[in-house]
This record gives sequence, C-alpha cells and structure tokens, in this order.
Amino acid sequence: MKLPGNTVWSDRKHTIFGLPWSFTRYILTDEKLLIIKGFIKQTEEEIRLYRILDMSLTRSVTERIDRVGTIHCCSSDKTASEFDIKRVKNARKVKELLSDLVEKQRIARGVNIREEMTPNLFDANHDGIHDAIEQ
Repeated sequence: MKLPGNTVWSDRKHTIFGLPWSFTRYILTDEKLLIIKGFIKQTEEEIRLYRILDMSLTRSVTERIDRVGTIHCCSSDKTASEFDIKRVKNARKVKELLSDLVEKQRIARGVNIREEMTPNLFDANHDGIHDAIEQ
C-alpha cells in the first residue's frame, strides 16, 4: 500500500502474550494515521494528524505483562472523534512520536487549538474559593 508522506511507524494490535496475531494494523505517516481492521470485510479509518486534540496512555496489568499499551485519542474528525490505538509495542514512545508529529502538522497548517476557559461564576475574586452569593 503506497501512502502519501513518509511511513514513520507501523504495527499490529498485539493479542495474547503480546503477539501480533490480529487483523488490526496501524500505519502512521508524517501527515495521517490509518487504522485498518478486518480480514474478510476490511475497514480503513484515516485521521489527519492536525485533527488530533488529546492523547492518553493506559496499560492494564495484562498489557504491562505483555509489554504493550493502548493510546486513547480524541480528535475533531467527524467519523473518529475518539479512537484507540490498541495494544501496541513501545506505546509510550509511539505516543510521544505521535504527539510530536501532531504538533508539527498543526504548525505546518497554521492550525491553532484553543481550549475553552470558562470563568467560575462563584469565584468573584479568582482566589480559588467559592464565594457566597449575596441576594
């Protein structure tokens, strides 16, 4: 499969004992992440890196024994607002690599992600203590 951009990382979902016996593949280029699932019916999800908003890494006891981890991602993609890169080797390094590539793509495309900061209506003097509402 020829992809635009450079393939930076690829792996399969690792099953029992950390073995890559799965029909789920992950391909990371410098522009996008592809998640390809299935054998008979194959589905392919493409997520542009600049759309990824947040990532977290989880490793259950079994995953730590198998030396794998799961990266949970939130994105602004319509079809994949939340997705997991499940049970991959070197998950911490992959997460850092993905994070660096996401930032590079945001800068290259001039995309700014602004966090919504809502003021606390009960903290009038902004000291972190809820003030009583006078009536």
